[in-house]
Amino acid sequence: MSPTSSPVLIMGAGSVGCYLGGCLAAAGLEVHFVGRPRVIAALREQGLKLTDLNGREQRIQSVDLHLHEQVPASLSPSVTLLCVKSGATTSAAAELQAALPAGSLVVSMQNGIGNAERAQASAPDLRCLPGMVPFNIAELAPGHFHRGTAGALMAQDDPLLKPLQAAFSAQGLGFKLLPDLLAIQWGKLLINLNNPVNALSGRPLREQLLQRGYRRCFAALQSEALQVLAAAGIEPAQLAALPPRRLPAMLRLPTFIFKRLAKRMLQIDAKARSSMADDLALGRSTEIDALCGEVVRLAASNGRQAPLSARMCELVQNFPQRGRPYGPDELPKALGI
Repeated sequence: MSPTSSPVLIMGAGSVGCYLGGCLAAAGLEVHFVGRPRVIAALREQGLKLTDLNGREQRIQSVDLHLHEQVPASLSPSVTLLCVKSGATTSAAAELQAALPAGSLVVSMQNGIGNAERAQASAPDLRCLPGMVPFNIAELAPGHFHRGTAGALMAQDDPLLKPLQAAFSAQGLGFKLLPDLLAIQWGKLLINLNNPVNALSGRPLREQLLQRGYRRCFAALQSEALQVLAAAGIEPAQLAALPPRRLPAMLRLPTFIFKRLAKRMLQIDAKARSSMADDLALGRSTEIDALCGEVVRLAASNGRQAPLSARMCELVQNFPQRGRPYGPDELPKALGI
């Protein structure tokens, strides 16, 4: 069976999975969604609505969606996009191992660094490759997923991904296929260090970035991570308008200067927020260990420490007990900067 005639499986129908799968379905591919009962029930009732910062609005009726709470035993997808939260990687990969034919391609479209390797360890008969989602997606209502920022998807190159590349392109999304993604993943993680800052602020992304106190926290986390990466001999890729090592200085500028210089960074609509903010608001576990935790582990592997990243892990984990957002003056003090 050719790749174009085989279905695509979305393992993890959350914000990322529903948006990516919805784009592929809108392009005419047969897409199967596996997700939590809450999300699947909403899609069955509401269908799938996709919107973005450029004014796009796409609706897919529920009768046209293939929805499952578990991987169908008879399914033989050309590609599976692994979109579960990082903490669920091992269990999701084990489910795929039990259900999919040997040799099936799985692409991790998750935050963090080592998810493809963890998936491969749990699914040794499958082929697990890394991928990267650069943009922010928020669930605005049941069945409604909104892309609030720009950027091109990326994945490690494989011939089976060519049809997906064409399908995403037809939906206005770039999809770059590269020989190696480690520098890209670390470049994305540096940007994602704003996710816990945004979550603890309780504010939309753009509003949060226009507060210097929050930017100082983001800059401090980035500076620490850059020192850890340098000690490990890792050069992160540039995914923002500025090289990674210049971004912290710009973040620390007074807001009136930052606003003039950071026009590209601030091309975010008012609806955008981090998925970690959604997780905190709903009382779900977060991906803080896949972000700040990765920095702490890389530092430890080189005999170093990353106290700010470790402290941010504590702040996020303890947020349910606090029960209210941190103000732009409160968060730097709580972080210890």
